Amino acid sequence: MRHVVLLTTGGTIASTTSENGKLVAGELTGEELAELCGLPTDIQVTVRSVLQKPSVHLMPEDWHLLATEIKQAFQSEEVDGVVVTHGTDTLEETAYYVDLTNTDERPVVVTGSQRGPEETGSDAFMNLRHAIYAACEPDLKGTGCVVVFNERIFSARYVKKEHASNIQGFNAFGFGYLGIIDNDVIFTYQKPIRREMYELTEPRFKEIGIAKIYLGMSEKTLRAIIATVDGLVLEAVGRGQVPPQLVAPIEEATLAGKPIILTTSSEEGKVYPTYDYKGSAHHLEQLGVVLGSDYDSKKARVKTLVLTAAKKDVMHGFS
Repeated sequence: MRHVVLLTTGGTIASTTSENGKLVAGELTGEELAELCGLPTDIQVTVRSVLQKPSVHLMPEDWHLLATEIKQAFQSEEVDGVVVTHGTDTLEETAYYVDLTNTDERPVVVTGSQRGPEETGSDAFMNLRHAIYAACEPDLKGTGCVVVFNERIFSARYVKKEHASNIQGFNAFGFGYLGIIDNDVIFTYQKPIRREMYELTEPRFKEIGIAKIYLGMSEKTLRAIIATVDGLVLEAVGRGQVPPQLVAPIEEATLAGKPIILTTSSEEGKVYPTYDYKGSAHHLEQLGVVLGSDYDSKKARVKTLVLTAAKKDVMHGFS
């Protein structure tokens, strides 16, 4: 019989309803969730409650705890894959952290739900069921961490929460999904051609921030942000442009040794040194800013956290 380890971390999928009708995320243990959802009977599922939190309460140290649990699960050769249940608000960030730090070839599948298991029309039951089947799918070996949601399979690298409440909550803009689940059967249509993995034993996470650039943003605002962090992801516009008044604090930060990673607020496309003027991606690259390719700001932040914890060169990591 196939064997999947289910690691639960809380979120809406593990929520209960309070007396005032609001959801309380992360109230259910893994065992309670498994009993409520009714797991597949043709697969052995071992349940471990790792965390019981709303996903926005997680910290990078919780990611490391989860990664350690995944590594422990894969100590057994009898385990076909791992499923992680998670709140949807920060699911994409956790999934990408797992993708970067899990070195095993077997599938790790992250899922959650937009509606609590006690709500009418909840997607908790089907998402969890499909994730378990995906975790023991041979075609997903070597794919890295994937996200299963609403019958679709997404790469952790590009998946993004696209709707605040609809059960079609996730998408991968410009790249699409890797496959689908139809009547519990996995159909894989595409896979990443390479994996990027880092071994983190006892990581010390730096404070990496995100600054979203907007028209008229002041120099003092960006200086205040830079002063509080060890590194910064700039979510710039278009091909990677910022207003000219922001160049001075950015240059000062790079001279001080703080990694500055440039991303774009556009849903598709990557930053590129197309233009030659003050504040352009070309200008910022000359000042030591790292061009963050097609990463969105949150994924770029996760990768920077991993690179710095692994003591790797940040610029080389994004090249």
